Amino acid sequence: MSEKIMPLTELTQDETEFRDAVRDFAEGDIKPLVTEMDHKAQMDPALVKKFFEMGIMGIETPENYGGLGGSFMTACLVVEELGRVDGSTSVLVDVQNTLVTNAFLKWGNDAMKERYLPKLATEWVGAYALSESSSGSDAFALQLKAEDKGDKWLLNGSKLWITNANEADLFIAFANVDPSKGYKGITAFLVEKDFVGFEVGKKEEKLGIRASSTCELRFENCEVPKENILGDVGKGYKVAIETLNEGRIGIGAQMLGISQGAYDATLKYIKEREQFGKSISSFQGVQFQLAEMRTMLEMSRLCVYNAARLKDCGKDFVKEAAIAKLYSSRTAEKIASMAVDLFGGNGFTSEYPVEKFYRDAKIGQIYEGTSNMQLQTIAKLEL
Repeated sequence: MSEKIMPLTELTQDETEFRDAVRDFAEGDIKPLVTEMDHKAQMDPALVKKFFEMGIMGIETPENYGGLGGSFMTACLVVEELGRVDGSTSVLVDVQNTLVTNAFLKWGNDAMKERYLPKLATEWVGAYALSESSSGSDAFALQLKAEDKGDKWLLNGSKLWITNANEADLFIAFANVDPSKGYKGITAFLVEKDFVGFEVGKKEEKLGIRASSTCELRFENCEVPKENILGDVGKGYKVAIETLNEGRIGIGAQMLGISQGAYDATLKYIKEREQFGKSISSFQGVQFQLAEMRTMLEMSRLCVYNAARLKDCGKDFVKEAAIAKLYSSRTAEKIASMAVDLFGGNGFTSEYPVEKFYRDAKIGQIYEGTSNMQLQTIAKLEL
């Protein structure tokens, strides 16, 4: 007798209940603030506090460190549900869980975990500081320097486009301790916001995810305690690569949420909007566009969930993560664009939500590895 084959998108009861709780929270607490946060380009601090109260800032963090002790899949479900309402809140929670917390879980020693994981689960926002003006896709061309001063490290240089920078209390900053060694000199440092010589610089004005802070970081003889190295000296490139592989699934989940939000808004609108004496949903041309959107949405969900499940099972997921991010980010832009089209003139105004979904979707093809970098990863693993 053959085993029952479960659909990849089927969730456990616990996953379903948690997803539904986050969905209710997003609809009730986040949605009323979205327009104002977008216009002000600022995250509501009270909302961030609620994220901690709900436990969604430490989803995979073990319970003995104050977290939920959940799965990576659960983290992706949360990121998706927030993305259905607002891409900015979605990426704040995503970076906290799939990048910062995951880096600690894999590379942190016991002392680091004891010191930082409880704070990250209950009160501290984390940020992941890799990019610089000269190192985007070429991540290991970074110029931030770290000098060994015996009892401490001194960091000098800057970072650019750092998500969560305004809200963050802790930064994982990548610097080179020996440029002559190239990428083998790169080391991951833990920098608290009040360290001497550290400063959060200007906030970028962005096309989309405007409430998510994206800032420059400045290091001028920034003093970092000797013990604040995540992983080993010279192994920062491994920390970066392996963490970003996981983070790309999180971005895929964010883009999936944005796609779902744009689709939901469109489905509701075309049923209510009337032309020529009937709902526009009765026109075959509109129905075909909706069917295209629904198909792309389902494909994205399959890609993202597949990569997340593989990660939770301890199986290789690098190629699947790249596929998930590549496809879901392209899909988000396409679905949001089609949504604007189906809303007509209304879709081009800020009175309706789809123009924001359209703006928020674009970043998915850029951060945590551009689409071209995902294509390169997929091709290399195929050849």
